[in-house]
Amino acid sequence: MASVSDLAASDFVENAAMGAPALATARRLVVKIGSALLVDEKTGHIRQDWLAALAEDVAALRGRGVEVVLVSSGAISVGRRHLGLTGRVLALEEKQAAAATGQIKLAHAYQEALARHDITVAQVLVTLEDTEARRRHLNARATIDALLRLGAVPVINENDTVATAEIRFGDNDRLAARVAQMISADTLVLLSDIDGLYTADPRKAPDAAHIPVVTEVTPEIEAMGGAAATGYSSGGMVTKLAAGKIAIGAGCRMAIAHGHAAHPLRRLEEGGRCTWFLPSAGPRTARKRWIGGHLNTTGSVTVDAGAARALAQGKSLLPAGVIAVEGDFQRGDPIAVQDMDGRVIGRGLSAYNAGDARRIMGHKSREIEAVLGYRGRDEIIHRDDLVLA
Repeated sequence: MASVSDLAASDFVENAAMGAPALATARRLVVKIGSALLVDEKTGHIRQDWLAALAEDVAALRGRGVEVVLVSSGAISVGRRHLGLTGRVLALEEKQAAAATGQIKLAHAYQEALARHDITVAQVLVTLEDTEARRRHLNARATIDALLRLGAVPVINENDTVATAEIRFGDNDRLAARVAQMISADTLVLLSDIDGLYTADPRKAPDAAHIPVVTEVTPEIEAMGGAAATGYSSGGMVTKLAAGKIAIGAGCRMAIAHGHAAHPLRRLEEGGRCTWFLPSAGPRTARKRWIGGHLNTTGSVTVDAGAARALAQGKSLLPAGVIAVEGDFQRGDPIAVQDMDGRVIGRGLSAYNAGDARRIMGHKSREIEAVLGYRGRDEIIHRDDLVLA
């Protein structure tokens, strides 16, 4: 089956407009779940039946090899009732207190729902700073990659208990898009209380037209966004369009789909109406373009002839093939890769700082722990973080 990056944009536009099962081509999928879907607004309780149906959808996707990451709202919504914080606007510290209580219940609910399908759940809490600060970005990405490799489903939420007003996302639409960008997901689905983007707010304009496909978030498209819905939701179409911008820029396609009914992912896969935001390139291509064209290097490594040949064949750069390290760079910084004649043959993101790179150069990967005293990555530059000149 072809991956998203293999599909021509024009073909995908046509297929999406016809309601084709576009979700079937996903390989790494991020699903954002809004509070209004997960939490009953009247009672403040988790909608267990809905969550059980979602877990069935996730299990079905994983059964055919799709890696699934959930970005879940709901912690504040669940926790505030238990702390008697209903009926008024909460201060930041009250939201954080509610999140601290609700996060436990939320994690337990996901654990129970997915355990019925023998799926392990892992809770990951992040802040805006975690996705923007390069080293923290790399750490979060490596953790999520490891969880997916080990067969777990990461359930991600904003770390409301410690985030300050200045470093909060404020909504999980943009958080989900940042996570999709961070882990090079090919597909992002925002499950919402609306089935996509309209030319105007359909709650106020009955003649508003549904838009099945967006290939660029233009000022005209942005003007179609409205205010956030009332209730527990902190987002709205404005934040979904912001998420679409992030996703398109990352080479990740994104769908806004109605999620209130049971089995929302199955319904989407069967051609349920939605709006698809389509990038012009796949996630790896977009990431490679970013590394290759938008980064100034802060140092360099020189590699031997064997390593140069391996890189040309699409391999990662192992420490055994490095013969010199120049510069003063940190983990995650962009560095140049040179051959023994001094020609730059590529650039990439270093998995080690300059000092540690010098200590392990020439060593086998299995020797890294003995040299450094800790077990880092096997590669100095992973092939996904490397662009050849």
